[in-house]
Amino acid sequence: YLHFNQIETLEPESFTHLPKLERLFLHNNRIAHLIPGTFSHLESMKRLRLDSNALHCDCEILWLAELLKTYAESGNAQAAATCEYPRRIQGRSVATITPEELNCERPRITSEPQDVDVTSGNTVYFTCRAEGNPKPEIIWLRNNNELSMKEDSRLNLLDDGTLMIQNTKETDQGIYQCMAKNVAGEVKTQEVTLRYFESPARPSFVIQPQNTEVLVGESVTLECSATGHPQPRITWTKGDRTPLPIDPRITITPSGGLYIQNVKQEDSGEYTCFATNSIDNIHATAYIIVQALPQFTVTPQDKTVIEGQTVDFPCEAQGYPQPVIAWTKGGGQLSVDRRHLVLSSGTLRISRVALHDQGQYECQAVNIIGSQRIVVYLTVQPRVTPVFASIPSDMTVEVGTNVQIPCSAQGEPEPVITWNKDGVQVTESGKFHVSPEGFLTIRDVGTADEGRYECVARNTIGYSSVSMVLTVNVPNVSRNGDPFVQTSIVEAIATVDRAINSTRTHLFDSRPRSPNDLLALFRYPRDPYTVEQARAGEIFERTLQLIQDHVQDGLMVDLNGTSYHYNDLVSPQYLNLIANLSGCTAHRRVNNCSDMCFHQKYRTHDGTCNNLQHPMWGASLTAFERLLKSVYENGFNLPRGIEPKRLSNGYPLPMPRLVSTTLIGTETITPDDQYTHMLMQWGQFLDHDLDLTVAALSEARFSDGQHCSSVCTNDPPCFSIMIPPNDPRVRNGARCMFFVRSSPVCGSGMTSLLMNSVYPREQINQLTSYIDASNVYGSSDHEALEIRDLASQRGLLRQGIVQRSGKSLLPFATGPPTECMRDENESPIPCFLAGDQRSNEQLGLTSIHTLWFREHNRIATELLKLNPHWDGDTIYHETRKIVGAEMQHITFSHWLPKIFGEVGMKMLGEYKGYDPSVNSGITNEFATAAFRFGHTLINPFLYRLDENFEPIPQGHLPLHKAFFSPFRIVNEGGIDPLLRGLFGVAGKMRVPSQLLNTELTERLFSMARTVALDLAAMNIQRGRDHGIPPYHDFRVYCNLSSAQTFEDLKNEIKNPEIREKLSRLYGSPLNIDLFPALMVEDLIPGSRLGPTLMCLLSTQFRRIRNGDRLWYENPGVFTPAQLTQIKQTSLARVLCDNGDNITRVQHDVFKVAEFPHGYSSCEDIPKLDLRMWQDCCEGLYTGG
Repeated sequence: YLHFNQIETLEPESFTHLPKLERLFLHNNRIAHLIPGTFSHLESMKRLRLDSNALHCDCEILWLAELLKTYAESGNAQAAATCEYPRRIQGRSVATITPEELNCERPRITSEPQDVDVTSGNTVYFTCRAEGNPKPEIIWLRNNNELSMKEDSRLNLLDDGTLMIQNTKETDQGIYQCMAKNVAGEVKTQEVTLRYFESPARPSFVIQPQNTEVLVGESVTLECSATGHPQPRITWTKGDRTPLPIDPRITITPSGGLYIQNVKQEDSGEYTCFATNSIDNIHATAYIIVQALPQFTVTPQDKTVIEGQTVDFPCEAQGYPQPVIAWTKGGGQLSVDRRHLVLSSGTLRISRVALHDQGQYECQAVNIIGSQRIVVYLTVQPRVTPVFASIPSDMTVEVGTNVQIPCSAQGEPEPVITWNKDGVQVTESGKFHVSPEGFLTIRDVGTADEGRYECVARNTIGYSSVSMVLTVNVPNVSRNGDPFVQTSIVEAIATVDRAINSTRTHLFDSRPRSPNDLLALFRYPRDPYTVEQARAGEIFERTLQLIQDHVQDGLMVDLNGTSYHYNDLVSPQYLNLIANLSGCTAHRRVNNCSDMCFHQKYRTHDGTCNNLQHPMWGASLTAFERLLKSVYENGFNLPRGIEPKRLSNGYPLPMPRLVSTTLIGTETITPDDQYTHMLMQWGQFLDHDLDLTVAALSEARFSDGQHCSSVCTNDPPCFSIMIPPNDPRVRNGARCMFFVRSSPVCGSGMTSLLMNSVYPREQINQLTSYIDASNVYGSSDHEALEIRDLASQRGLLRQGIVQRSGKSLLPFATGPPTECMRDENESPIPCFLAGDQRSNEQLGLTSIHTLWFREHNRIATELLKLNPHWDGDTIYHETRKIVGAEMQHITFSHWLPKIFGEVGMKMLGEYKGYDPSVNSGITNEFATAAFRFGHTLINPFLYRLDENFEPIPQGHLPLHKAFFSPFRIVNEGGIDPLLRGLFGVAGKMRVPSQLLNTELTERLFSMARTVALDLAAMNIQRGRDHGIPPYHDFRVYCNLSSAQTFEDLKNEIKNPEIREKLSRLYGSPLNIDLFPALMVEDLIPGSRLGPTLMCLLSTQFRRIRNGDRLWYENPGVFTPAQLTQIKQTSLARVLCDNGDNITRVQHDVFKVAEFPHGYSSCEDIPKLDLRMWQDCCEGLYTGG
């Protein structure tokens, strides 16, 4: 309340900070003038009194008139103000006064400024005159900013409004504009330009474009203008300096601005304005940001799932700004628990779906422009464990008939039916068929098919099983083939021996002439016992083939393929006669495990008597074990794909060579950023301790003696790899690649002394199945004696030539010319002799063999010093025991964790002691497919590095030049350069799209003017030869989902291009061969294996360890002190002790390290203290 105070003036900011002021009484004072804005910011005003003052109502009070009108119209406030002057309107309410009554006029320009060109130091005048009532105030703008005359003394505003700029500078150039302003309004002149130049002038921006946001469908302008002399030309580009698209929506304004009407999403981006004259070119950049409503790009669909499963609702949208995805259920919030998760992609994932999760879900895409919404419905079905609808019962059937055993089940999810026979899973083949509902059909039943069959119904909820016993009745009647037994066995012996002798003459009486010869020599058994056992198996199977041919000729009907019943071919007594005459029965080993003083401490060379309850488990020259029943076209011995036109699941099987060129071979490789090439090399060395399939002894077919590579047929033992049309190999006129089948086990795996039934074909493992250093010592007594130095009686292995380093190389093999003397121009040096006949395959492998032969002799020499009373045999066996333990420790503690990763090591499990119920035998699947994953780790070069880790003068070796080349070790620097190239160079990364390098698929064992072999194609063909079931069956065995379409493989093979190639090759996912499928599976993080491969390898290595009575960690095998020392060992230490002159290594030679920082002196690598093996004689510690 300020009335009656004789107030004459009010400062304009008197009431600025009183926003809640409601009443202001200023009446009965002497106020004559009020400055505009005096009552601004008084939002809460209810009553304002200005009456009874000396208010002068002229043009400058019009602002108050407008304020009072506003109060009156809104009704929120009451106000009173009256005019005192001029007298003609005395007493009038200020709110009623109009501009016309007061003769107020808006400004009008009477004189406009003009463009000016100026040089440095001159004076410029911009004229501007205006009229109005009251007299307008003149304000000058430069580049849209008001000029301050106080800040620059060169600027003067003359009385008539003219702008004077003295002593002009370059910074004065720009756009000028005059504004005339009074209480009645304001007006601006045209824009004029002050162009400054010092003859001539480079362009300079007057206005630069600014980042601008615009909605789709609206228009936008990016302003741009510049000065210079000559006047610059304005042009625009978009993005990476590409010209603007030709579009009628896009134009350049006269002032140089970029104008786009009806903006679209694709107009978003970076735009650059160029100002160019003859002096220079400048540019400025701005972004047009097009804002758009969200639009769904991926929409979720209704889903029906089973309780407990995980469900994904994908939902993605685009717009600008990028929309945020939000999910609701039934219009409300999602459950706040860990089961409901919205992924960064927008996908709603519900884990372990419960019945109450059923309902409507809404996906909303929201940005500042707006939102979109889509609705889906989730249906949840309750879980039901499998329940049998039909169950099998015990059956007795006649030999040679076909049998169907019923079994079916119901459940949610739909159960998968599998069958086991005596604990081994049955697979689809010419012998067995499981119908879609689960019924098992057994074709051509024989006594080998007798046993307990278990039907297992499994879904994600659980499983149920039911079993039955099948008995086969063999009537004592003659069979169609009985009359032909005598003549067929004579003919079989003659033809098999003729083919074998022809092959031996071809191979051993001359130098190898082709990759086929190299392969045959490389795999030809060294042990005479092995040769005889393989010969017997070939004669046995050849006899049955000849009997079948005779019966077929006599009946004049086609008995080929699956229509023929082998169990009805000959009587049991004649089958036993064939076994006797072929030599099968004669080569049955009778085991003697009575020398327990020896067997409790040491291994036999052939692996027998390790498991004292089952002496043949894991022994050499026994059949491979199987995880799944074999798959042959006829249920007996014919490989899948042997008849090219036969369909499998509606499609023919692809040629292995076509699979190799389409899917597996690669020119490009990715280096492994974690592991060295030694990771691959240890894997190959380990494999050569575990398995070696006995190959056919003949390169020629038994029927007429013609060489397999020339006839390109599938007559035993030939199983040629056909070359597809348009293959690069066709240029030499070759139709096929050499391949012979592996030798069969006599009677194909049966174990009783009386062979009264035909068993499916099995293959022979020539090695022991234990990690026992058989690659150093051999897998038979014959091989072991061949490489021992018996003359010295010091327990040593034979030594070869001594190098300048003072260390010996392996001894040379004796006998006829070998695969290592394939080229007279290279060297006359023969192969080295080691415990495994493949030691010369490639130089990296040969170097590792040399390392471990030296390790044996080093330890044996030390043990003799510690125990001079030990004889040669004791030193040999104690050393062999230590070397085997070192290999076990390196494999399981240092190598496998890198291959398996954390996930695989958990699957493998901790060692809990020896389990005599575990069969350590190597499975056919492991040897023929799974462990061949190492082929994907091989570099195309063998690197050779000197002591400074630089290439040696002879350079690195392409892999095809490293095969069977021991002369390079003798003549080109020994083993150290090769070893450094293994632990000092990154290995090849396992990438599903980069599998086997072309050194292995196009140049394997290559020689001039010959067809080189293809390792990938050979791996696939070998799998078919061995009756390995398809990949799909192993998915089921490993508890992965059953794959009915190629899309079902997407969790394990994520690359759609690879799945498309598999589809093109195989037609059905049920047909895919095991080896290529294992190779293209995505790797489990932290490992070098896919899920199925991890399952197969962890199963095998667990059996190898748990079923080995002499495993190094099994209590009693070593003393606790000795075991502590064994656990000190490392491959780095073995390299230091046994290289030619290796002085620096990384502690873990499997891991990539940077030289020299990541390397240590050999003196810092822990050693094995052999004093723990010193005998302590009694009586030494008494007295004193």
